[in-house]
Amino acid sequence: MKWQTRVTELLNIKYPIIQGGLAYLAYSELAAAVSNAGGLGQITAMSLESPDSLRREIRKVKELTNKPFGVNYAIGQHGRPFADFLQVSIDEKVPVVTMTGGNPAPIFEQLKGTPIRKLVLVAARRQAQKAEQLGADAVMVVGQEGGGHLGRDDIGTMVLIPQVVDAVSIPVIASGGIGDGRGLMAALSLGAEGIEMGTRFIATKECVHASELYKQRLVTGTETDTVVIKRTLGAPARAIGNSWTNQILSMEKENGDYEKLKDFISGNANKRYIYDGVEEEGFAWAGQVMGLIKDVPTVEELFKRIITKAEQIRENWTE
Repeated sequence: MKWQTRVTELLNIKYPIIQGGLAYLAYSELAAAVSNAGGLGQITAMSLESPDSLRREIRKVKELTNKPFGVNYAIGQHGRPFADFLQVSIDEKVPVVTMTGGNPAPIFEQLKGTPIRKLVLVAARRQAQKAEQLGADAVMVVGQEGGGHLGRDDIGTMVLIPQVVDAVSIPVIASGGIGDGRGLMAALSLGAEGIEMGTRFIATKECVHASELYKQRLVTGTETDTVVIKRTLGAPARAIGNSWTNQILSMEKENGDYEKLKDFISGNANKRYIYDGVEEEGFAWAGQVMGLIKDVPTVEELFKRIITKAEQIRENWTE
C-alpha cells in the first residue's frame, strides 16, 4: 500500500504519523525512534531549561537518526519567552517546527525566509482558518478525546476533522482518540492526510522519561479514567483521574482562580507523577485512547502494528 499524502510529501516521511509534543517527555530517544520508524518524531522545546539545552537535545536526535524530525513549541506556557529557543531551531536547521497554544504569529514572523515547515495544533475550525491565513503548512486538529490541552467547545474528532478539512486548503492532521491502525484509516476516511498521537507514544519503550507507573496506568486504565481540568481557567485539559485531579476539580467548583490552582497544575506537580511515579502528589496528561492501550511496545513494533492493521482494512475495503 502506498502511503503518500500531502503530509508525507511536505515532511519527507514514509508514513503520515506524527508524535505529539508531550511536555517533559518528548526528547531525543523518543523523537529519533519515531523518525527512524518512518514517522515524524518531535522534541519539546519549552520543557527544557535553556536554549543551550535545546541545542544539545537537537544534536542528540541528529546522532540517532538521519530522518526528518520536529521541535514543538508550547507557546502558551504562562508567557515564557521562546524567541531564543526558536532561534536554536533555525540555527540548527531543524526541518519542522510545530506550535501549540497561544498566538503563533510571532513564531511565523521569526521563521520568515527559512525553509522550516510550520505546523499548528488547533482545536476549532476558526483556529485552523487563522493558522492557514498566517502561513501554516498544515494544521494538526485535536478533538476533545485527546490528552493534555484541548479546545473549549468539546467537539469530538469524528465531527471536527471533516469540518476543518472543508474549511481549509492546507493538509489536515487528525489528533485525539487515535492509537492504532483503525484510527489511522478512520482519520484518512474523514479527509485528514495524517495523524498525530501523543498518549499512545508515552506507553512505548523509548519514552524513557515516563515512569513505569505512568505507563502501566495507561495500560490498565480505561477510556472512562480521564477527567478534564482547568475549564474555569479557559484552558481545558484531559488528565488521568486521581485524588490530585479531584482536588483540582473541587477547587474549580469553588471558583478557584489561577493563584489558588497554580501549585496544583504546575509543571512540578506534573513531573512528580510522570517522572517520579508519585501518583497521589501530582497529575499526568492522557487521552481517552488509553482505553485502547494494552502494552508497552517499542516504537518500531507499534508502527508495524499500525501499518499492518491499516493495510488489512484497506484490503477489506477493496475486496
